[in-house]
Amino acid sequence: MRSCAICLLFAASTAVCAGSARAEQTIVDASGRKVQIADTSRILSIGGDVTEILYALKADDKIIAIDSTSQFPGDALTKKANVGYLRALSAEGVLSTNPTLIIAASDAGPPPVVAVLKASSIPYVEVPDDKTPAGVAAKIRFIASVIGADAAGDALAKDVERDFSLLAEQRAKIAKPKRALFVLSVQNGRATIGGAGTSADAMIKLAGAQNAAAGAQGYKPMADEAGVELAPDAIVTMQHSRSGPPSDHIATVKALAASPALQNQRVIEMNGLYLLGFGPRCARAARELMTALYPELAHRRASNGK
Repeated sequence: MRSCAICLLFAASTAVCAGSARAEQTIVDASGRKVQIADTSRILSIGGDVTEILYALKADDKIIAIDSTSQFPGDALTKKANVGYLRALSAEGVLSTNPTLIIAASDAGPPPVVAVLKASSIPYVEVPDDKTPAGVAAKIRFIASVIGADAAGDALAKDVERDFSLLAEQRAKIAKPKRALFVLSVQNGRATIGGAGTSADAMIKLAGAQNAAAGAQGYKPMADEAGVELAPDAIVTMQHSRSGPPSDHIATVKALAASPALQNQRVIEMNGLYLLGFGPRCARAARELMTALYPELAHRRASNGK
């Protein structure tokens, strides 16, 4: 009996060692750093898209803390410790969660805090964030490889790639692209809009529209005189907790009052992470935006039985 017990103990020890050996790997992250990973049992996930992908990979049991942008699935923030906003992290707050691995979006910050975290003994992996269909699939496969879930990552990425292929087929049916303007925020009647190189710009294009603010770079306050020149057919914005329809909020921007979008009440409001997160639901979000921009496409599919 004792001999048998010793054999079982030896086998269990061997399995643990083998499991640890399989987990040990060196990866090159989005910043070009070589990061050695030995333990994925306590993951700190920073970035709504990162957390969403980890949940989709069924790795949520390994997540011990997240950031405040990790709002999907809906119960994540109630079940996991919260280290705050991904661009306003504190090294003490992050390290106090005692993670064995930090997986973070490329826009985590501030930079001095990220530098401290990268210099700590905890492996810090920066995730690539190419806001294209290929980039979303690559991000899923990358995160899956970091946690040793390559098969699940490949299956999820292939599902996402199929979704994007269907989206491209629908986008090809658009004969005349509409001009859409993304409004990030409105303060004192001034709008901050999404120009080229932003998540909003990439999503508008995926949905088959033209970005009315493509002449600007990044998120910029809109000049009063630019409103008439931009003349968007539709305005896209994020859902907020304020009362009233989104058009009431946007209508405070006098520069947009005469735009076709406000004249025709074409203000589209969507969840921020869903719209701009570029996670596994990205193609679905783009399709939803496309349907809102081009309702005739949905009617056409319905009449064709598709």
